[in-house]
Amino acid sequence: MTAPIPARPPATNSGQLWWWLPRVSILLFVAGIFALFWYLERSDREEKRTALISDMLWLEQNLRFVLHHNEDLLGRFDPQRIGQRETFQAHAAPVIASNSGVIQVRWLAPSGEQLDAYPPVSDDPLASSSAADMAAQRLAVSVAHAVYGPPYPVGNDWQFEVYVPIFHAGELAGIVVGVYSIRRLLADGVPWWIAERYQIAIADPSGQSLGQRSNITEIETDNAYQMPFDPPGHGLILHATSYRSATPMTGRVIMAGLAFLAALVLFSLWTLRRHVQGRLAAESALQNEVAFRKAMEDSVQTGLRARNLDGMITYVNPAFCRMVGWSPEELIGRLPPMPYWAEEYLDETRAMHAKVLAGQAPSNGFEIKLKRRNGEIFDALIIEAPLIDSQGRHTGWMGSVVDITERKRIAELARQQEERLQASARLITMGEMASSLAHELNQPLAAISSYATGCRNLIAAGAPQSEIDAAIAKCQEQAQRAGRIIRRIYEFVRRQEPKSEPCDIGLLLADLITLLDSDARRQRVRIQRDIAPNLPLLQADRILLGQALLNLMKNGIEAMGQTDEAARVLTVRAAQLADQVLISVIDRGCGIGPDTVSQLFEPFYTTKQEGLGVGLKICRSVVEAHHGRLWFEANPEGGTIFHIALPCNSQ
Repeated sequence: MTAPIPARPPATNSGQLWWWLPRVSILLFVAGIFALFWYLERSDREEKRTALISDMLWLEQNLRFVLHHNEDLLGRFDPQRIGQRETFQAHAAPVIASNSGVIQVRWLAPSGEQLDAYPPVSDDPLASSSAADMAAQRLAVSVAHAVYGPPYPVGNDWQFEVYVPIFHAGELAGIVVGVYSIRRLLADGVPWWIAERYQIAIADPSGQSLGQRSNITEIETDNAYQMPFDPPGHGLILHATSYRSATPMTGRVIMAGLAFLAALVLFSLWTLRRHVQGRLAAESALQNEVAFRKAMEDSVQTGLRARNLDGMITYVNPAFCRMVGWSPEELIGRLPPMPYWAEEYLDETRAMHAKVLAGQAPSNGFEIKLKRRNGEIFDALIIEAPLIDSQGRHTGWMGSVVDITERKRIAELARQQEERLQASARLITMGEMASSLAHELNQPLAAISSYATGCRNLIAAGAPQSEIDAAIAKCQEQAQRAGRIIRRIYEFVRRQEPKSEPCDIGLLLADLITLLDSDARRQRVRIQRDIAPNLPLLQADRILLGQALLNLMKNGIEAMGQTDEAARVLTVRAAQLADQVLISVIDRGCGIGPDTVSQLFEPFYTTKQEGLGVGLKICRSVVEAHHGRLWFEANPEGGTIFHIALPCNSQ
């Protein structure tokens, strides 16, 4: 039977907190990893932007320095000698060769007329000054300082000019114009390491790109920076956009690895939690089962004792300890002989112990004498069963020990009480039989008296000795019969069981008929024999059974006292029917009235004036003691038929 498992007690708040703490910690750890990843990304962007701004400031300063340096170079032209072409070229060539973005140097007269140019560009449509150029020239002259003109397209390039006025002796000697190519300026003024990082462009106020330096790499539109390009001014903007740089794979791999490890730890924690919960549930169920079995073991009165294959005690329950008086600590680990083995039955106990270890103990248990610690001997019923472990191996024997001392004492008392009851019943029966058999004894005694009288008459008449010897033998036989009746009554009173001995029922009936023959003749009754030959021998008490049959036959003779003499026939019939021998005593008397039928076998009920009413009751008791049955029925020819059925194998 499976023990009911009580519901698991609810977890306390502190227990739930300890369960949630690892999960919260893991979640915080994962969140921290993503926060770190976001922070690093953000720091990297800010660092890139800071570097971009720093680089743009440096580039703007560098371009400003280049432009100012060119202004200074252009302002050093000697107005007295610059008119000579070789001198002008000698001054202009270094400026152009300095890779500072200047692609042409012009020399203008104070009126704005172009006097010379290096390299000469005779077919340039812009050689003639535009209005903007004129305004720039006038402004430069008026402020006596270099002034930059607005950008203008030239082919697929954009250019702008710087006007540097040249004074001599306080008078305007001319204007040196430096023509810048924005493409050339970016190519010469932007160092390679900046070009490797950013796309540098110069745009007008409308955002149109006038020129750019780019390595044609994907750019990050969200990481750009622009600043005014002054000089040359005129709303020009110096714009830089970062190239999209590949994030280092190492960092990504590390971050991905950390995220994967965090997820793996979280999954492991979840799996471990399920495992621990299952284990706790199993432990709780096991504890409940152990507590249930412990309570069951403590409550049972049957002692339990486990032994291994060597006979060493490995377990005893409290009931067994209470039974023998030794504690578990004193018994567990002990090898034979055990302290609870009675010295008086040591050999018998040791032999049974060997049989148990050999697996030959009776399956329905065995009784043995054991000893308590106080020396008291008690009877124990032990049933041994093999101990099988979870792998199916035979590891020992488990014995259930029941103290049957009280049970045996009660059984003995019951047996003694039963014997006393049987003795009382026998005494009652003896009384009944004594009442009935008293007159039975009169028969052999009367026969003895008759035979003795006959002997005297024969002697007086001088009869032959043979007739006298026959009469004396009959007398002796009746005396022996009377003695047997008295002895049998004596044995019956001594609580002895009815004798069971082979009995030839045909011979018994013949003896009884012979015994009744004289009485029957006196009452003019003929006795007919209908006894089948070769009847089986019955196991019966010949004396008691003979008395019962004799009583039935006498009743039949007496019942025909009022019957015509011609009809006074008593038939004694015996035959085998299946496994029974059926004996019938048939008379032709007055029969049994309906009002008598129900009371015929009741004690002390009789229809005869001199009767005691115990004869039929004793007859039925004797027949039933032989496992037989006695009943009667009306004789169709008048009278009554008494039947006795006795089993052939009755003991």
